[in-house]
Amino acid sequence: MEKLLYDMIFKRKSFHIFTGTGKIAPEEISAIDEICKKLKPLDENVRTEIRILPAGSTSCTRGQEYDILIYSEKKEGYLRNVGYIGQQLDLYLASMNIGSLWFGIGKTEEKQHNGLDYVIMFGIAKMPPEKFRKDMFKSKRKPIDEIWSGGFYEDLGNIARFAPSACNTQPWKVETAENEITVYRYKKPGKRGIMPADKVAFYNRIDIGIFMLFLELCFEHGGFSFEKELFADEHDDESETVLNAKYYIQPC
Repeated sequence: MEKLLYDMIFKRKSFHIFTGTGKIAPEEISAIDEICKKLKPLDENVRTEIRILPAGSTSCTRGQEYDILIYSEKKEGYLRNVGYIGQQLDLYLASMNIGSLWFGIGKTEEKQHNGLDYVIMFGIAKMPPEKFRKDMFKSKRKPIDEIWSGGFYEDLGNIARFAPSACNTQPWKVETAENEITVYRYKKPGKRGIMPADKVAFYNRIDIGIFMLFLELCFEHGGFSFEKELFADEHDDESETVLNAKYYIQPC
């Protein structure tokens, strides 16, 4: 599973509008349902559920065929956990030639499901293989030296930095040392694209979970074993960075 997801880092893209779509077969929907049961949480103490609904059930109107809604307990780190889980599904969908769009501003009337709160959705549609990314390195991302310091593991960072994020904000900073990587959520002051100012921290906490998934897939692809320590990211102060995780790397 991890190898498949790593390979899909280079293929996936965000489809801001779905055109030239095909139909997702019923057996593909069944396969998606099954994979949703196998997604690995970042925090096993946070309960989540994923629902697949026909287009028209939400406010997302991008030409998608289905919407995928993620629900979660509201516990410490739940947004980071949602990003980590949802990005696994996003990458898996790319392997099926199913395109997706994280739709942060999407609304649903079903704000709760089985006692869990709605968090975020993405639209999906069957897309021709040629519509997916051919050269990831042409994507607009911050250069490695803007997000990565310390001089260690830059080859991993050069792949992980292509993680998607809300309005392409890329809200991460990484410090490295021998056998250690520290991940921070970076709070850049000022306007963040079309995101309302009071929602920036909400979406960027999800983004950090997405980035951590990319980073861990890079560890596994490179043959590194690791342990991680997660830190609470529940409050914002005036500092520009918030500690989220430390990775302790075992040499190959």
